Amino acid sequence: MNKTIARTPAGAGVTTRTIAKAAVIGSGVMGAGIAAHLANAGIPCLLLDIVPTSLTPEEEQKGLTLEHPQVRNRLAAKAVAALPKSSTAPLYRADDAARITPGNTEDHLAQLRDADWIIEVVTERLDIKKSILKQIESVRKEGAIVSTNTSGISVNAMAEDCSEEFRRHFLGTHFFNPPRHMKLLEIIPGYDTDPEITAFMVQFCTKRLGKGVVVAKDTPNFIANRIGTYGLLVTLQEMIRGGYTVEEVDAATGPVLGRPKSATFRTLDLVGIDTFGHVARNVYDQAPAGKEREVFAVPHVMEQLVARGWIGEKSGQGFYKKIKGEQGSQILSLHLDSMEYHPVAKVSSGSLEAAKAVKGARKKVKAFLSTPDRYSELAWHVLKQVLVYAAEKLGEIADSVQDVDNAMKWGFNWELGPFETWDLIGLPASVQRMEAEGLTVPAWVKEWIASGNRSFYKTEEGQLFHYHKGAYRGVETEPERISLSLLKQQNRIIRANSGANLIDLGDEVACLEFTSPNNAIGADILVMIQQSVDEVRANYRGLVIANEGRNFCVGANLMLMLMEAQSGDWDEVDDIIHLFQGSMMKLKQLEKPVVAAPHRMTLGGGVEACLPADRIIFSAETYFGLVETGVGLIPAGGGCKELALMISDSHPDPEADLQPAINRVFEMIAMAKTSTSGPDAIRMGYGRPGDTVVMNQDYRIYESKQAVLEMDRAGYAPRDPGRIRVTGRDGRAVLQMGALSLKQGGYISDHDYLIAKKLAHVLTGGDVPAGTVVSEQHLLDLEREAFLSLLGEVKTQQRMQHMLAKGKPLRN
Repeated sequence: MNKTIARTPAGAGVTTRTIAKAAVIGSGVMGAGIAAHLANAGIPCLLLDIVPTSLTPEEEQKGLTLEHPQVRNRLAAKAVAALPKSSTAPLYRADDAARITPGNTEDHLAQLRDADWIIEVVTERLDIKKSILKQIESVRKEGAIVSTNTSGISVNAMAEDCSEEFRRHFLGTHFFNPPRHMKLLEIIPGYDTDPEITAFMVQFCTKRLGKGVVVAKDTPNFIANRIGTYGLLVTLQEMIRGGYTVEEVDAATGPVLGRPKSATFRTLDLVGIDTFGHVARNVYDQAPAGKEREVFAVPHVMEQLVARGWIGEKSGQGFYKKIKGEQGSQILSLHLDSMEYHPVAKVSSGSLEAAKAVKGARKKVKAFLSTPDRYSELAWHVLKQVLVYAAEKLGEIADSVQDVDNAMKWGFNWELGPFETWDLIGLPASVQRMEAEGLTVPAWVKEWIASGNRSFYKTEEGQLFHYHKGAYRGVETEPERISLSLLKQQNRIIRANSGANLIDLGDEVACLEFTSPNNAIGADILVMIQQSVDEVRANYRGLVIANEGRNFCVGANLMLMLMEAQSGDWDEVDDIIHLFQGSMMKLKQLEKPVVAAPHRMTLGGGVEACLPADRIIFSAETYFGLVETGVGLIPAGGGCKELALMISDSHPDPEADLQPAINRVFEMIAMAKTSTSGPDAIRMGYGRPGDTVVMNQDYRIYESKQAVLEMDRAGYAPRDPGRIRVTGRDGRAVLQMGALSLKQGGYISDHDYLIAKKLAHVLTGGDVPAGTVVSEQHLLDLEREAFLSLLGEVKTQQRMQHMLAKGKPLRN
């Protein structure tokens, strides 16, 4: 049975508290998104909103009145109905919406007494929030947790009129938008919040909701928005002072500085310039007069943009504007002096090129900042102010440098937090430069350096330490968080080559880690798979396949295949496919348990590296699919074979009709469909009995290790060689007829039809009678033959070139 894993960490203490049912008040974008994520976690949720005061034209046409339940529940019901269609995909699976019950705050308020956790997500106004909390207090059961989702209003001020018992169970839970996809959750306890409630919520939201939780103090905008907003505002100030353009600023404050591609102004457009203004004004209104308050004054240019309605992506224009012309779409950028749009200019310089020439955020930042020119100068002037501000606010907004760093990484998608960045650029030297340039560095930082310390973090004997109130303190780690990078620092690598490592996880379990660019599978990874099987067979209890890359694996090395094909070295291509298939079969036939732990993009060959495992533990955010048809090929590393075997095994009756299942898999591969989540991958048919989903991606390696140990303790027995019942010629005819009708209808091209015919031939077992039982090798041979044939096609090679150059499929 498929399930979602949410364990209590070892040593965390025993608690009888649970959250079996939740309620959300406010069905706007955030409220509906939070309710959706609770539903993703398997928690039934009541979603309430106000009763409408007028009828819609559609309701009038139906003859409804304001008293009709359909009208009174309209706002929440409409929000729930919109969830499966939302572009932000708030649900793991569309049918998860069934866990959300819509209602209204007049007729259904009493139902809050059934909820273990009630979340208020109404308008960001203190008076409205206080009123809602009093309504909640009138009906909630004693001991129920109540939280407010606010981006900056005081948690203590909200609950000041509520009872002591209520305040002990009340706190802030600031989800970042969209709640499913943004990792950060800031938990803000009030003065009277019971520490046990805070601890429980940290644990629950980490485990069950999969969040990266930081504990913030009840200060304006908390941690991430406080520092992030400050950083964006000083960037704008430096831009104006230095006469930079919008695109120049984004070039200097994006990936080269360890920040997202959206950098500064694309981020503002995405967030909404009006929304950003509200967040900045919140600090301005509450900060004491002085330099900090002046920084948070909303810049005149932003006020102008809001007045014109140019508030970013939601209005179609902001700092950037996209237009369509005869040559296709074009991106324009705003010139702040004239308030006119112009075509985006290409930005290049020595520092930018130096950063692009190296891999990894740390190397990029160092290369960029150490190459002097006007762009690295801009970045330095922004960065130094942000670092000093983070140091000034430590103790006020959070106690831990790690909480500040994590908040920025999880909430703003920075690769490195402020204190990690400070360590990277050199703490003593950078402070000396800052002071020489007239910046006042907080006394505690200078005292820290004077005591002989050169960084805020350090690692000793594999243990990570960080600055905490004047001393190094060991970073607390849960047993569920297994860090491969830390294990490598502890010299736990068993084997290594240019594309992969085999790492000792402890307890006689090994982990195969891909390390190639984009974790694409090439000969180096395949060789390491074979060596890992031999090593585990001799010395270990089992194997985990996992890594800490941005994505698990984007597929096989496409460039290598294309180069070999264009040079006509078909023997070499055939050898590579044989090596790929042989490696997957060797992995599958290992006499020890194997568990794969995919996360995020797991495509093509990445899927084929997971399917031979005894068990797959999907991260909730796993986008899983055999997408080879997008580059004119079909899966040839065992993907077709494994899905055909799964269908055969799930229909043990020799008279059972396999065709509907084969039709579904054929469509899935032919259309290069990818799951929208881990649960969706299971729904699509990639999951087997025993496969699970882990909500918190950081726990996938631990859970995989536990699964290996569990199978080993139970007396693991290797699987017998697969025997696959196929649909043969008759099934192939059905599939090809369907593809032909699509071609004749103009839905697919001639080349798509050729690919579909080859795929149909493989999935149905080739030229054999229906019901024939074939070996796994038989289907592997068909896969290889079809792959080689398609790779020789000019149109396939054109698709491969287009994918490598543009990053998207070509339909030719």
